[in-house]
Amino acid sequence: MSQAKPLRSSSTGALKGTIRVPGDKSISHRSLMLGAVAVGETVIHGLLEGEDVLHTAAAMRLLGAQAERDADGVWRVRGVGLGALAEPAQVLDMGNSGTAARLLMGLVAAHPITCVFTGDASLNKRPMARVTTPLAQMGARFVGRSGGRLPLTVVGGESMIPITYRLPVASAQVKSAIILAGLNTPGATTVIETEPTRDHTELMLRHFGATVTTERLEDGALAVTVVGQPELTGRTIHVPSDPSSAAFPAVAALLRPGSEVLLNDVGMNPRRTGLFDTLVEMGGDIAFENRRDQAGEPVADLRIRHSRLKGVVVPADRAPSMIDEYPVLAAAAACAEGTTVMLGLKELRVKESDRLAMVAEGLTRCGVSVEVGADDSLIVHGTGSAPKGGATVATAMDHRIAMSFLVLGTASAEPVQVDDGAFIETSFPGFVALMNGLGATIDEV
Repeated sequence: MSQAKPLRSSSTGALKGTIRVPGDKSISHRSLMLGAVAVGETVIHGLLEGEDVLHTAAAMRLLGAQAERDADGVWRVRGVGLGALAEPAQVLDMGNSGTAARLLMGLVAAHPITCVFTGDASLNKRPMARVTTPLAQMGARFVGRSGGRLPLTVVGGESMIPITYRLPVASAQVKSAIILAGLNTPGATTVIETEPTRDHTELMLRHFGATVTTERLEDGALAVTVVGQPELTGRTIHVPSDPSSAAFPAVAALLRPGSEVLLNDVGMNPRRTGLFDTLVEMGGDIAFENRRDQAGEPVADLRIRHSRLKGVVVPADRAPSMIDEYPVLAAAAACAEGTTVMLGLKELRVKESDRLAMVAEGLTRCGVSVEVGADDSLIVHGTGSAPKGGATVATAMDHRIAMSFLVLGTASAEPVQVDDGAFIETSFPGFVALMNGLGATIDEV
């Protein structure tokens, strides 16, 4: 996207309605990748059709799989089988998605093929060495820019070696990349994580027929082990709606007096629900209705009612379960009564932007008192009333920064403008229309 799309959000009345936000991005990426290396057909209902996931679908086609959308919105993936990915004739463009790039590097690293990865200007700034380091230990080779940044060439290993790797930083992307490389590696590959991270890869691999075990070690860490070279069989997948996307209308509803919004089919994986746990601690009226399971993933309908929020301390060990939701939590904290302290946010500095710095700068522009601690904490001093707003916030091509400040604008005394909302389509297609359908006022400037 070369054309910037400034958006402005203004204070609104109550938000009302029942909606389903788009499908979970993490699960959508994985369903396409695993369907591509399974035998037979994988049928995917509710796939997120944002630009990030469509880049993954295009990449899987270049690697030899079939991935097509039916007229009714159902996606069908015809896999080539594990170990049979073809060498692509073109560069694999992963757009804005760090998840897609890192996971797919792991999957292709264990195939004897050469692939070149690139992305947009934002993705090409993001570090990949955290993934390439363990994959190189397994036998793959990488040639990229400093820090392992894209564009980057992956030369898959002819004879991959299983490893046991302890994650230096909690990261579901790194864990998943190693596990996916372990799929086509003989023997058992193990990743040790001191803090639990998203386990969508493990759950979905079991759904496709792989043997994946999780064991708690004496020091409290978790050892996740995949047994290599299984035969994966095509499956039917129902993708729940994305809790990271549900966060935006949920927070907006909490902040607007008189609001009541029902969010259907939200994924409730316990390693993804840190934001909702925190909002409830802050006094948020959130009811979890109709709990159920879909393809191994817990799901519920969320009824959100306006609430007066109070500041809390968010512990560092909650970060892996809500790492993408801190920007919108900061918007909620700006409107809460008292101080909210968010600890352990170092990982935010290497997302689509330096989200920690971007959130602090944006809140300051909107008249909110905020501090960034030397320990990568974020401290937001709320007054219990509407923040001033009236500012234009830089987004650095980051979709979650854009959506978070548009949510803040619905509760601010003066409108909040973001310099570019075009990148929202990467993860939440139709965001503006959906929010305005609930009663928000978000306009293109």
